[in-house]
Amino acid sequence: MAVSMTLEAGATVNAVAERFGILPNQLSAWRREAKQGKLVLPAAEVEEPVFAPLVVCEVAEEEAHPKVASQAAPIRIIRGAVVIELAHDIPAARIAEIVHALEAHPC
Repeated sequence: MAVSMTLEAGATVNAVAERFGILPNQLSAWRREAKQGKLVLPAAEVEEPVFAPLVVCEVAEEEAHPKVASQAAPIRIIRGAVVIELAHDIPAARIAEIVHALEAHPC
C-alpha cells in the first residue's frame, strides 16, 4: 500500500515513509522492486470492468528482424498511475502473473 501511495500525483517517498513509520530508503527499495516486477502491487479498486486497448497490425518486413539494441528496451506495463518496467527478456508467464495481479481485487 505504501509503495502505491508514492506513485500518486504530488506524493513523496519521504512523506509516505513518515506516515507509515518506515525508513525512506526501504520504501525506495520496494518501489525499485515493484518497477522491476519483483514486488506486486495490489490492484486498484474499480466499480466497472476496465479494458486495455489491443492493437493488431502487420509487421513490416524490416521489423521482422529487429536490431539487438531495440530488443534491450524494457517492457512497460501501465495501469493508471502505476508504471512497471520489466527486463526485455522476462518470461511471458511472469508478465501474465503481473498483469493478473494488477487486475485482481484485494481481499
